[in-house]
Amino acid sequence: MDSIIQFVGPTHALQIFGVKLVGVNAENGKKLLFTLILLAVALLLSRLLRKLARGVTRQGERTAFWVRQAIHVSTSLLVIIGAISIWFDDPTRLTTGLGLITAGLAFALQRVVTALAGYVLILRGSTFNVGDRIVMGGVRGDVIALGFLQTTIMEMGQSPQVQNADPAMWVKARQYTGRIVTVSNAKVFDEPVFNYTRQFPYIWEEMNVPISYKDDWKAVEKLLIEVSAKHTVNIRELGQPAIEELSRRYVMKVSELVPRVYMRLTDNWIELAVRFLAEDHGVRGLKDAMSRDILQGLEELKIPIASSTFEIVGFPPLKVDKSSPAGA
Repeated sequence: MDSIIQFVGPTHALQIFGVKLVGVNAENGKKLLFTLILLAVALLLSRLLRKLARGVTRQGERTAFWVRQAIHVSTSLLVIIGAISIWFDDPTRLTTGLGLITAGLAFALQRVVTALAGYVLILRGSTFNVGDRIVMGGVRGDVIALGFLQTTIMEMGQSPQVQNADPAMWVKARQYTGRIVTVSNAKVFDEPVFNYTRQFPYIWEEMNVPISYKDDWKAVEKLLIEVSAKHTVNIRELGQPAIEELSRRYVMKVSELVPRVYMRLTDNWIELAVRFLAEDHGVRGLKDAMSRDILQGLEELKIPIASSTFEIVGFPPLKVDKSSPAGA
């Protein structure tokens, strides 16, 4: 057995059946053992810190997420620095190793490096946070997780105006579809990221009501303003400080927060569009409540909603000629 497996030379290289295995020696074996111990210690430390963090970060999901992220990054750096210290004790070997690793990454892992750089950009540039509602890489939804390489999004539906957008949706509102989608962080360099909630967790919404030219449009306008003001009074009070802070941070004009009705003339009807402020979540429920009140108000005003139908308003006069003989 000793003649089959031997350790030869000054470095105690492993030799099997007289064949010397390159890089397999006693020194590298010790380094491998130390590396495994380092990984085990880092794993245990990470689990211990996560358990301790659960008791400290019960006040918010975002705080808990970022504490977990900090633990993950710290333990990863610990493993990387420790592994470099174990395997590259000679500075010349470290320089050579880093050169080879850099060349390999530049050639084979371009997208991975770009995704990692995207992760840094997301954190440094405050592009979005966990819990934000965004559109990234063509995916609309709420961010439920953020990793080094990918962002995980709980997908939501689309309003009828953009139902034909890719990918197609079956939920005709901004509510969850149930699909969890992962998007590469590299997308922040290729496409714009739309954020519904960052720094200003409100959006401006509109509802269109078409009426006939013969109906009282002033009464309908008054109804739309009253209904929208009734359902958005609390939102306007909360949104005023947020929009003032947004104006302070960026060069932009302060948009009005009170509901307003805009009129548009078409070939078929008068289109009244009421514009109002809404929270980023719960828009469908808000518009549902407003729609019910608007329908009830239109019934009381006896004003129908105009539609693309044809109305026969009269018939031409009919003449019966009795002078012709029967059977002619």
